[in-house]
Amino acid sequence: MSDDDRERPGTPQDPPADRGTSAPADQGTSTGEPPRLTPAPLERPEVDPSDRAAFGRPDGVAESFDRASASAPAKTPSAPPPTTAVARAFGRPHGAVDTLQRGPATNGHAHPAGDGDDPFWAGGSAQDPWRSPQTPVTAAPPALAEDPAPEPQRPAGARLSVREVLFGDRVQPKALALLGVLALLVGGIGGLVGHWTAEGADGLTEPGATLASAEEAKERPPGSVPDLASRLLPSVVSLETKVGDEAGTGSGVVIDPAGYVLTNDHVVAPAVGPAKGTIEAVFSDGSRVPAVVVGADPMTDLAVVKVPVVNPTVAPIGRSSELAVGDGVMAIGSPLGLAGTVTVGIVSAVDRPVRLDPEGSAGDAVIDAVQTDAAINPGNSGGPLVDSTGAVVGINTAIRSLGAEQGGGQGGSIGLGFAIPIDDARAIAEELIRTGRVAHADLGVNARSVTDGATDGAQIQNVLAGGPAATAGIADGDVVVKVAGRSIAGADELVVAVREHQPGEQVPVELVRQGRPLTVTATLGTK
Repeated sequence: MSDDDRERPGTPQDPPADRGTSAPADQGTSTGEPPRLTPAPLERPEVDPSDRAAFGRPDGVAESFDRASASAPAKTPSAPPPTTAVARAFGRPHGAVDTLQRGPATNGHAHPAGDGDDPFWAGGSAQDPWRSPQTPVTAAPPALAEDPAPEPQRPAGARLSVREVLFGDRVQPKALALLGVLALLVGGIGGLVGHWTAEGADGLTEPGATLASAEEAKERPPGSVPDLASRLLPSVVSLETKVGDEAGTGSGVVIDPAGYVLTNDHVVAPAVGPAKGTIEAVFSDGSRVPAVVVGADPMTDLAVVKVPVVNPTVAPIGRSSELAVGDGVMAIGSPLGLAGTVTVGIVSAVDRPVRLDPEGSAGDAVIDAVQTDAAINPGNSGGPLVDSTGAVVGINTAIRSLGAEQGGGQGGSIGLGFAIPIDDARAIAEELIRTGRVAHADLGVNARSVTDGATDGAQIQNVLAGGPAATAGIADGDVVVKVAGRSIAGADELVVAVREHQPGEQVPVELVRQGRPLTVTATLGTK
């Protein structure tokens, strides 16, 4: 309280508010201290009779505890005495007076520390290492398992007989002997039958016959002839033409996934003539489909037909310009109607001008051929000539034979076959597929092959009036020795040299006129 609220000496204070029953204030002491208030008496409400009956003290008891109960000695519960059987099993011997617990005091006598009669620690509890904190820590020796006691040896039992093992002592000895006899009889009969069979087999061969030894199968590594043939045969077809009662056979090779087949013009010419025959393509698996001529070029003896086949096997196309004399090649076709025939040879020559015999519509065909000694016969026409990598480098077209040369009719192959270079055939085939026809360059002259023993050339026999040669100043009797740098050794080579260029192209032409060299420039026309 503040100083203002404190009682001042000699100043009487107002009595406090009534808290129930007010107690009179002390009148002070003789020492002159201010009077103090005495504690107000406690108000004790009346106890409910029902609560008093439930929680009150018994009648006649005024204190918290019953004196009689507090003064009575406490009764310690004890277990009932053990039965006779339990006492006999777990009780002490008769006459023993010591107890089980031997603490610091036994029978009322204390055991001092270090006493030798200490029942728990020999020599005294102070000497026990487990109770002394100064005892050093030492590693205990490893625990070793005791050697197990050897198992006792069991006595050997009685041995079982064969009959007991096989039949469990359920077959009589007589029956067992009978089974053995039957087994011997069956074995003997089997041996006799085997002997008779072996004697019969020996009689099928002569005693002195020598059997050929079987060798291991030959390997067919990639790039070998068997490997190339197996990969290319599905892309080669046999073309069968039929015009009335006449039929012919040729070959072709698939060059486009759309079903375009490249072949020779003289193979399909009979079917596109006035008679209007039919053409059928036969694949290596024996399937037959009709073929329709897309376009033909009699000047180079090439044609393209189309077959309605989904996803056919297409032959890879190579480059004939990279061929060299001596390169290995393979011809595939249907010679003499024998489909799927493969022959092997080499390149005998390149850039060989060959004029084809008049056959079908190819009366004026001249090709710049790849010569090969691979066997080519009638029916190979239109088939592919393949190099050692499996790429098509030519279209087999013509052969030379002694029978045909000597007027004996159609002769066989003597190792002189000719194929159209694939570089020329591919360009012509693309043009035929696009437009159905091909335009060739022309000089506008007729020529014949001549030689003076030292120089070969093509002598002009007739110059077409107003043609490219006449415009360039070429005259009859002139001998052409070079066209655009290519040497001309004959009339056929002049034709193929001119057709290497495009119509409208200007090319230099080297001539010999009356023994004097002359060079002119000609603008090629179209034929």
